[in-house]
Amino acid sequence: MIGAITGDIVGSIYEWANIKHKVFPFFSPRCFFTDDSVLTIALADTILTGTPYVQNLKTFYAQYPGRGYGGGFDRWARSRDSAPYNSWGNGAAMRISPVGFAYDNLATVLAKAEEYTAVTHNHPEGIKGGQSVAAAIYLARTGQSKTDIKQYVETQFGYDLSRHVDEIRPTYQFNESSQETVPQAIRAFLDSTDFEDAIRTAISLGGDSDTLACITGGIAQAFYGGVPDDIQQKVYSILDDKLGQITREFTKIFCTPR
Repeated sequence: MIGAITGDIVGSIYEWANIKHKVFPFFSPRCFFTDDSVLTIALADTILTGTPYVQNLKTFYAQYPGRGYGGGFDRWARSRDSAPYNSWGNGAAMRISPVGFAYDNLATVLAKAEEYTAVTHNHPEGIKGGQSVAAAIYLARTGQSKTDIKQYVETQFGYDLSRHVDEIRPTYQFNESSQETVPQAIRAFLDSTDFEDAIRTAISLGGDSDTLACITGGIAQAFYGGVPDDIQQKVYSILDDKLGQITREFTKIFCTPR
C-alpha cells in the first residue's frame, strides 16, 4: 500500500501541471499527500480494526479536509445520507490497494474489492476499476508474471492493455473516469523496469497524475517486492503521525515481499 501512497505524493504536483517525460525530481519540496492517500489509509484502517468503511471514509474526510476530493465524494462525505452515488470515477480504484495485499485468495480479493468500492462507486465501471486493480496487486504479490497479469485483466475485465505507454502518452489527457484511468495505470506498470520507474512512467502520461501513479504504485510495490527504503522514509516524513502509524502497521502485517 505504501507504493500507492508514494505514487500519490510524487504525482501530487503534476495533476494540474502535466509533464510528458520521466526526467524530474522524484520528490519535489512541494509534494504532498492528497485524498488518494487519505482514503487508501482509511481502507487500511478498516481492514485492521473492523471499523465500517463508510464511517471511516467520512471520519478521515473530516479530519483531512481540502485534499482534492472529487465533487461527488465531497457531497457524499458531507451528507447524512450514506447511500452510494453510482460513480464510475477513478476514486475507488485509487484507494483499493490494501485489498490486494490483505486477502489470501483471488475470489476473496474480488469480493472485498466490490464490497469496498460499492459503498460509493456502485456503477459497474467503478466496481470493475476497483476489482481490476486489487486483482492485479494480488496476482503480482503471488508471483504471477506481467504477461499473466495482463492476460487476466484483459480477459476478466475487458480492458485493452495492448498499447505501449509511448503510444498512449502523446494524446492522453486528464480524465477522471475509471475506464480511462485504470488501463493506462496498469499499462504504466507493465512497461516499467522497477518501482521508481513505474511511478515515473505513470506520471509521464499526464492526465490525473497522482491517481495514475497511485494505482500504478500499488501494483509495482507488489510485483517488485516492496518500496526502496529511502523512498519509504521520505513518504513517512510527509505523512502525519496518524496516517504514518496506520501505514506502518498495515505494511508490517500484510505487505511482506514475495
